Amino acid sequence: MTRTQRWLVGIAVAVGVLAGAVVIAASVWLPSDEQIASELSARFEKNFGIALSVGSAHRSLWPAPTLMLADLATAQPQPITAKRVTLRLRIAPLWHREIAFDAIDVEGAVFPRASVRAFRGRGGVKKPDDLAEKQIPGEWTLASTPVEQLRWRNVVWSDRRDIALAYDGEASFDANWRPRVAAIRRSGVEPVTQARVERVAANEDRWRVFIDAGGGTWNGETKLDTTAAGAMRLTAQLEAKAIDIESLVKAFDRRTPLAGKLYGQTEVDVEGEQVAEFARQLHTRTRFSVRPAELTRIDLAKAVSTAGVSRGGRTPLDELTGTLDTQGTDDGVILKYTGLKARSGVLTATGNVRLFNRKIDGDAAVDLVDGVVGVPLKVAGTVDEPEVSLTGAALTGAAIGTAVLPGVGTAIGARIGQQVERMFGGKKDDKPKARVGRP
Repeated sequence: MTRTQRWLVGIAVAVGVLAGAVVIAASVWLPSDEQIASELSARFEKNFGIALSVGSAHRSLWPAPTLMLADLATAQPQPITAKRVTLRLRIAPLWHREIAFDAIDVEGAVFPRASVRAFRGRGGVKKPDDLAEKQIPGEWTLASTPVEQLRWRNVVWSDRRDIALAYDGEASFDANWRPRVAAIRRSGVEPVTQARVERVAANEDRWRVFIDAGGGTWNGETKLDTTAAGAMRLTAQLEAKAIDIESLVKAFDRRTPLAGKLYGQTEVDVEGEQVAEFARQLHTRTRFSVRPAELTRIDLAKAVSTAGVSRGGRTPLDELTGTLDTQGTDDGVILKYTGLKARSGVLTATGNVRLFNRKIDGDAAVDLVDGVVGVPLKVAGTVDEPEVSLTGAALTGAAIGTAVLPGVGTAIGARIGQQVERMFGGKKDDKPKARVGRP
């Protein structure tokens, strides 16, 4: 062995001994796993005002500083829980008294909606930029890119109806929490239901959006701006192509009274002081066409011909067009369908419908191909059990029409009765008091 080789071996041994000594010393000087769990619980409760239990905490220093937390749960009637959270710390920023993580992995977490809402206004962080600049006790700060990568597996969101949906996903971040690439998927769903965003450029708050759903796509672009008042504003333009509505809704454990392939243009617009406000204030507008289409729980032709309450049945349509506006609220999403136009070989129809908390409220005018024109119908019920009927005045008109002109007079009389009702200020949502059929 040459003198140079001996020097290299000696340096390697010295470095190894020094590294081992540092690890041993750190293990002695650093707090124990139990102390870490206790301190984390205390800081969480102080910051959010809600207690957190940590089943166990385990830290390791090699090959990189890592903290693994297991069996976390908030002290709430329906606790937010996580089976495992793993945090990997970056070493280089520590020399500048900055905290940054290479990766954070979350596994088996459950987020009940009511429990998440309890955190509104807590914690003192409003915007991503605020979080990046938040001071850590002892003059430590978060790095401009606090987390390089966030990954989650089998994370469950439970809504107000206790419908629990599991998601997988990952996100890589640029400075100030701007996602470079992010994706979220419904776990175990076929066809694939997922959304992915890719940042256009590191110095621009614009992202390309790719959504796969119902065997079709819903792609476009989104951007983030700051308003004159200092609020954040998110806008997007998306195009829907050949999305099977029943398949899309089924992926989220819902049912729909409409079947067919969706095409259309979607605009998204939402403002908020906090990122958390986006979901409950989200506004979208979609000008859509469904072709071919089918109403899977309503028979419009039967409703018109009997001039009575109709439930169940099916109405095949060549095409259904209109505009859908959605508006997020604290109590759910309001859906408004306006300018609806439907056509088929049996009938044509126009109308407007409002859905909120799965309840339906709307009106329609149906024309049958045999010459019956503009029969007014009230649309009500629920998404699972919709019904169509005539209002009180329209039913009175239908009865008069039957007496004067049997057959088609029923529908014409209903139309006249509806117009009289509106002229004299009657309410559109009057309930029918009797069922009138054709003689």
